[in-house]
Amino acid sequence: MLDPQSLMLLLFLVLMFAMFYFLIIRPQRKRQQEHQALVSSLKTGDRVITIGGIHGTIDSMTEDSVVLKVESGATMRMSRSSIAYRHDESGTV
Repeated sequence: MLDPQSLMLLLFLVLMFAMFYFLIIRPQRKRQQEHQALVSSLKTGDRVITIGGIHGTIDSMTEDSVVLKVESGATMRMSRSSIAYRHDESGTV
């Protein structure tokens, strides 16, 4: 049988793990799932912002990369996972 001091230590460790899970692991997993859904739903013509802050329109796509057309008319090939946000019709992110 556990003595009261060991029981308190065990309870403290369980509570610390629970706090760590709910404050760090769970929100990060949710953000990761949302980003994966965004990346998988991209299509040609979407206006996007990359992680580096580049604004552009998707010109073409492959399974793991996108070609963005930026305002000057130049095109850039980037990894699909580097897309951070998609603009909606109202112009907001």
